[in-house]
Amino acid sequence: MDTGTHIVMGIALGGLAMADPVVAAHPATSTAVMAGTIIGSQAPDIDTVLKLRNNAIYIRHHRGATHSIPAVLVWPLLISGVIYLFAPEVNLFHLWLWTFLAVFIHVFVDIFNSYGTQALRPFSEKWVALGVINTFDPIIFAFHVVALAVWFFGADPVWTISILYMVVAAYYILRFAVQRSVRHAVKNTIPAANEIIIAPTMRFFQWRVAAVSKDHYYVARAYGRSITIYDKFHKKPIPQSPLVEAAIEDHNLAAFLSFSPIYRWEIRKFEDQYEVRLIDLRYRSKDYYPFVAVATLNDEYEVISSYTGWIFSEDKLKKKLDPLTD
Repeated sequence: MDTGTHIVMGIALGGLAMADPVVAAHPATSTAVMAGTIIGSQAPDIDTVLKLRNNAIYIRHHRGATHSIPAVLVWPLLISGVIYLFAPEVNLFHLWLWTFLAVFIHVFVDIFNSYGTQALRPFSEKWVALGVINTFDPIIFAFHVVALAVWFFGADPVWTISILYMVVAAYYILRFAVQRSVRHAVKNTIPAANEIIIAPTMRFFQWRVAAVSKDHYYVARAYGRSITIYDKFHKKPIPQSPLVEAAIEDHNLAAFLSFSPIYRWEIRKFEDQYEVRLIDLRYRSKDYYPFVAVATLNDEYEVISSYTGWIFSEDKLKKKLDPLTD
């Protein structure tokens, strides 16, 4: 989920902690628990700082180790331990317990996005992505804001947040039902599809669709059970050649390949260089595929420049590949 949603989830969990008699009876502990749930709801996303290095490292590692099983165990110990250093009068066990729940909920809700997490590490590095909730879901965010406002104006926090969680749980079940309906509609529209990737959007009834058959890639958009196919590409394996081998060894293209399950490729020859481009088919937006990996190579198959990430125009991509271009 996005940062804002994780924050309101942390505050809500801090309110629910008042159901714990130890927390409710001890003001210092309740304050510490609120701090722990807010910080814990953010801690796994500390790997966002990897973006400051480059997109390739960020793509490879975001929601990886920081969302793993060891991290879910370590984050609460670190957070509650630091808080305890400044407030030794608090109940350490209950502080740890609610901080642990905040970290666990953060990782748990992230698996419902299409991006997913490596939540099963170190047992598996597979990305767990259920694809039913958009990274920012305005309905979930609104539910939390309303509940927090009701609490702010005097309602009992335990009952208020308990009702919030029941409503959110029902919403998740509904999203699974809608996704299942969309998948069935895609299968009816594209009977040859043997792999279907469905990704949510911020709009409740709209879903992005990418499907794979034996011979083709399909890119579509679902609105309810209505499926509109936008593009159909002939499925061709990426060629095995010294040029391609040199390109995919580049860190940007390698990061893209580690993340993207469905993409097409383009190879272009210019006067004095080649361009190898990989295009993720899951994120079509306004007739454009913004998530790409591109490498330019010289005639000796040496990488001159490369980039991976979100680009919404060819001019911006050119500037990323050649920062000196006016």
